[in-house]
Amino acid sequence: MSVNVWAVIRREYLQRVRSKWFVISTLSGPLLILLFMVVPAYFLVRGGQAEQKLAIVDGSNVLYERIAPYLVNEGLEVEEERWYPDVVTSLRKEATEGDLWGFIVLDELTLDTGEAIVYVTTRPSPIRQLTLQSAITRAVMEYQLERRGVDAEALLSGGDLSLELLSEERTSTEEPQFWVAYLGAFFLYMVILFYADSVMRATLEEKTSRIVEVIISSMEPWHLMLGKILGVGAVGLTQLLVWIVSGFLIVAGGMPLLVSLSPGLMPVETILSALPGIGMVTLFVCLFIFGFFMYSGLHAAVGAMCNTDQEAQQVRLPMVMLLVIPIAMVSVVIMQPMTAMSTWLSLFPLFSPFLIWARVVSGGIPAWQIGLSFLLMLFTVLAIAWVAGRIYKVGILMAGKRPTLPELWRWVKEA
Repeated sequence: MSVNVWAVIRREYLQRVRSKWFVISTLSGPLLILLFMVVPAYFLVRGGQAEQKLAIVDGSNVLYERIAPYLVNEGLEVEEERWYPDVVTSLRKEATEGDLWGFIVLDELTLDTGEAIVYVTTRPSPIRQLTLQSAITRAVMEYQLERRGVDAEALLSGGDLSLELLSEERTSTEEPQFWVAYLGAFFLYMVILFYADSVMRATLEEKTSRIVEVIISSMEPWHLMLGKILGVGAVGLTQLLVWIVSGFLIVAGGMPLLVSLSPGLMPVETILSALPGIGMVTLFVCLFIFGFFMYSGLHAAVGAMCNTDQEAQQVRLPMVMLLVIPIAMVSVVIMQPMTAMSTWLSLFPLFSPFLIWARVVSGGIPAWQIGLSFLLMLFTVLAIAWVAGRIYKVGILMAGKRPTLPELWRWVKEA
């Protein structure tokens, strides 16, 4: 790679990473993760932690010993109150004076139907409410099963479940994989299109300001195009890596810390196992790189052949419309990743960055198809670079009327 190309890469990269826009947009990624994931979880956990001391009035004489260990394990301080006629009035007074968060009244009806009355000074969080309901229901079920001679502990703990699929696997919209696949594909679409558009605008700006005439006098046009694409791509890759690393640290560090404050929320191991591994992160970054090179080459050619931003937007419209197809089909591909339609759509190079990700996350793609898709994308990158380089070489110095398709074809052949 020549010195001129490195000079263009350095200029494009430093000019963008030093801008206020880059700093603000880069920092906004982690802040949005905090806003939409950690902050709600914090208030959810905090709401549950305020509810500490709970009294249990067991009129059935058999449920307290079953409920208490479960609630203690969920972070509540539990005490037993004996049954007497004015016990509710007495406990109401203690609760209003701040000695108790609340109390539960269990009786013979609870043994038959699972119904119970919970008196609280503040409304419990949804998680805490579910914890109380589950504790009472489980205790009643244990009691009823043991009365019938059934091993309640073994039955309620559950057994091994073997799954044997009789048809093609489909990912439900209620599963986390669906949203990871869908949001990941949409995020790739937004980032690739944004940075490809940045290449087009930078090319158009230099062309209309006539600065490019001075630059071209000291270097080859395709060197300028290559340096511009690599420089802008390095900016996008930097921002993407910052978002990935910061997001991983926030989720991996913040969420388990919050969960440890409320054991009933979700096991820490479950959260850690749901985080994408290094292989998935590497795949995501590689798909971004290949997708960016394909679309930035096309956008660089558009910027070189047009004279105004309005013209450029009109010319790039077919590319944007083409990109609507994989985004519109991504949910279908996620839910039916092994069909012939999903396979062929994902192997089409211009769709691969989005649909390969969707199929991999949903678990419906053989390894050889991933390799084939990257091979096809590589050939497409080289083909687009060859065509775009020839259009760029001629168009960057042209002014006046926008070229027609026959003129573009002549540029490609004769450049």
